[in-house]
Amino acid sequence: MTRRGSKNAAPSTARPKSRSLGLSLDPDDARSLYQQLFDEIVSRISTSAFPPGFRLPPTRQLSEELDVHRNTVVRAYRDLEEAGFVESTVGRGTFVKALPRASAASPRVTATPASTSEATPPSTPLPWASLLAERATSEPIRRIARRTKRPLFGPAIDLSRLQPGPDLLPTKLLTRCMEHVLDRSGGRALGYAPLEGAASLREQIAADLARQGVPASADDVIVTSGSQQALDVIVRALVDPGDTVLVQAPTYGGALQIFAAAGARVEGLPNDADGPLVPTAARGRPKLVYLMPNHANPTGGCISEQRRHELVAWARGRGVPIVEDDYAEDLELDALPTPPAMRALDGEVLYTSSFSKRLVPALRIGFVLAPEPLRPTLAALQHTSSLGTSLLLQLTLAELLERGYGRAHAARMREIYRSRRDALCDSLEKHLDGRVIVPRPARGVTAWLPLPGAIDLESLGETARREGVLVATGDLFAGARTDPEPDAHGVRLAYCFEPEDRLIEGARRFVKALDQLWPQSASKRGKQRNEGEGALV
Repeated sequence: MTRRGSKNAAPSTARPKSRSLGLSLDPDDARSLYQQLFDEIVSRISTSAFPPGFRLPPTRQLSEELDVHRNTVVRAYRDLEEAGFVESTVGRGTFVKALPRASAASPRVTATPASTSEATPPSTPLPWASLLAERATSEPIRRIARRTKRPLFGPAIDLSRLQPGPDLLPTKLLTRCMEHVLDRSGGRALGYAPLEGAASLREQIAADLARQGVPASADDVIVTSGSQQALDVIVRALVDPGDTVLVQAPTYGGALQIFAAAGARVEGLPNDADGPLVPTAARGRPKLVYLMPNHANPTGGCISEQRRHELVAWARGRGVPIVEDDYAEDLELDALPTPPAMRALDGEVLYTSSFSKRLVPALRIGFVLAPEPLRPTLAALQHTSSLGTSLLLQLTLAELLERGYGRAHAARMREIYRSRRDALCDSLEKHLDGRVIVPRPARGVTAWLPLPGAIDLESLGETARREGVLVATGDLFAGARTDPEPDAHGVRLAYCFEPEDRLIEGARRFVKALDQLWPQSASKRGKQRNEGEGALV
């Protein structure tokens, strides 16, 4: 006879039990067992512990867990369905129905026995709106929440998404590199990455940057989960609640969310033809300056070389760090010279970028070049939130870059983005019929269209949705909704995600939406002049 726990015991073939939901029945309760089960499940539904769409356990499984006859569970489920709390489908199971809160209380629900009342959650939902931290209710974060919960109006053409379309992703190249990494490294590639990132990837990033005129060594590089995390760890390292951060206005909405979450005070720098003006009378000492010198998001503006020198000199003279966000790195579409990176002008500049726009967004690999005294802090802060980016993906990307696949793919992407840019801008010019000058960006993946001040941007976004096209309006990039920057009155149109034919149609749909809000009759378009609107003709 084999004893339980013996070294020679045969391995168990029993299936592992599903995790208990905490339902319980009291044999001493005056209510029948199926009524108790009915009441317990309704109570969970009323508190959203069992949310709409939640699949209840199969009757056999739950009867075994509760040690009751299966018919008890079957009857409780049947009564729940008759009362409208659940719906059952043969072969799929029993699911909680979506109900108004008031209907979750049923006349069949009985009071919870006194012996268990203290352990039963109250049916009143928590007041989440009043529990939110002040930072979570800031305007940059709330405006994103408003937009993301809005429904789409059928299939839409997406001119808001800043990522390559599925047809542009180097799936075969990536698969080849990943298979090679797994064959060569095996299980070693499936562990945690070093705090600062895999050495081979850091070396390839430094070499790639040197090719583009950005001086860097592997020791300068800290690998992050996209450039968004790079900025997040920089802000957490340097910015305290109440500190002032200077940005070129308007600016990237994701950066505004990070600053808001840190409790920072954001001040927008006005622009001229050369870029953001050098601050003259900032309130107090700014803690950080955030810039996108090569292709500003959303306007696509490029800071001139002279202005870069001036901004670097101003920041260094006042001991203020500069963050240079080069998210559109290596995406020059026209044969125009690019001014030197601000990092090339001053080694104290914090330079961030990622591989999302020119390679694969799902890699979620970005990086920051940081001065030596700051690197340990940035690496440690990244560790506290994510434990680092996937080592397997880091090694795969390093292999892809080492083989030269990255440069070849980036060259292909530049050609495609150039054709897509031209298709979008040509279609916009055709349908706008001279009302607005359509800028044709020399680099990056977006075009910026300035609009008359009389057009409500949030209404424009909604109207465009109804016409079947998604756009990013300028109010998403303003530091504050109550005090929007003048340069933010426009719309950003991305040409990286959709193919040319859909970009052409998307421009037509967008102009159709714009016509509904245009301050003058659409029948007179191209014939009227709007004074004081800069880009309007």
